[in-house]
Amino acid sequence: MLIVGGGFAGIAVAQALRRSDVEITLIDRRNHHIFQPLLYQVATAVLSPAEIAAPIRQLEAKQKNLRVLLAEVNAIDTGKRAVELICPGLRCQTFEYDFLVVAAGMIPSYFGHDEYASFAPGLKSLTDAEAIRTKILSAFELAESTDNEQERARQLTFILVGAGPSGVELAASIAHLTSVTLRKNFHRIDPAKSRIVLLDGGTRILPTFAESLSRKATKRLTKLGIEVLTGVKVERVDDQGVIAGGERIPSATVLWTAGVAASPVVKMLGTKMDRAGRALVGPFMDIPDAANAFVVGDASATTQEGRPVPGVAQAAIQQGRFVGRLIANRIRGREDARPFRYRSRGNMAVVGKNFAIIEAGSIRMSGFLTWLVWAILHVMALPQLQNRFRVQTQWFWSYLSGQRSSRLITEPPRSMEPR
Repeated sequence: MLIVGGGFAGIAVAQALRRSDVEITLIDRRNHHIFQPLLYQVATAVLSPAEIAAPIRQLEAKQKNLRVLLAEVNAIDTGKRAVELICPGLRCQTFEYDFLVVAAGMIPSYFGHDEYASFAPGLKSLTDAEAIRTKILSAFELAESTDNEQERARQLTFILVGAGPSGVELAASIAHLTSVTLRKNFHRIDPAKSRIVLLDGGTRILPTFAESLSRKATKRLTKLGIEVLTGVKVERVDDQGVIAGGERIPSATVLWTAGVAASPVVKMLGTKMDRAGRALVGPFMDIPDAANAFVVGDASATTQEGRPVPGVAQAAIQQGRFVGRLIANRIRGREDARPFRYRSRGNMAVVGKNFAIIEAGSIRMSGFLTWLVWAILHVMALPQLQNRFRVQTQWFWSYLSGQRSSRLITEPPRSMEPR
């Protein structure tokens, strides 16, 4: 069988089949699994990339029926049950399968304005996180070196488009970076006077949370000095900033946290998709008219009790385990179990130091204790023991000192590049 994607869902499928009589090939175009919930901390220099990632290949040492292949999907033929792959340095190879699971994840969506991508990067990979880190840190360096007050103000203005959990967490982390970590690092500028703007076209931030928690998060962001502008649509993004609500906001750093779309791999399946390009799957996470082909995780669209299953890590893991067990049963000649049912363990979002919100059923909490719960749960969910040790050590040091260990500009700012 083939699994496309080594994220939460893909790995969950493979692990659910570790005792089954099946040969598994897990395909990914990257050699590592990322703990996505902490990716924003790499982008803001709190953590280094290695602290939230783990090599996928290490799974082979723990699972004898698993093979990991670094490759990219070029075509899928569900009729012939074959997948064409592009491997580094090799010609395309075609692999036949008995079972196919697509867990390819998501990419940033610019809602038909792909030209924004070069000016407003999204945050979906370690490469994205390092590019954003370079962009943020470079802004302070360029602001320090210029004598033009307008240009200095533009460099010290940070705009985030999209006020979901990613936008809120990223904005709060940038605020702490400017007000604490970098405050005494420059003589000509005061990073604490930076302008951070969080834009969203909706009526409030964090729309997937209860309105009471959204209000508390807004209040916390405002206390951190972040301008929260809701009901404002972005009309243009370019190298000078954004135009939103008819107003030009000059900025050298615009970050896109507004929307996502399914991986282009889903289109290769030739199945029905929703507006975000996710495969419309059946009750068993299967694709209609494609035998033994499944889509799990963020690349799938399914509803439960009239509501869409959210694109979060816990849903991806549950879907992966479900499909893995279903395939194991089919191999043994057993009937399919009950259809997939998502069991929510609640939603969490952190809003800077010492403050987080959580919603689990009728439970709605916020504040310092919630932040502690968030920290403990995220450390325990990291992929390796060494990740957990490194992250908790770095968090402890950052909490006491306010410093961040990964303030690296890995390439020169554009205006400093030699001509």
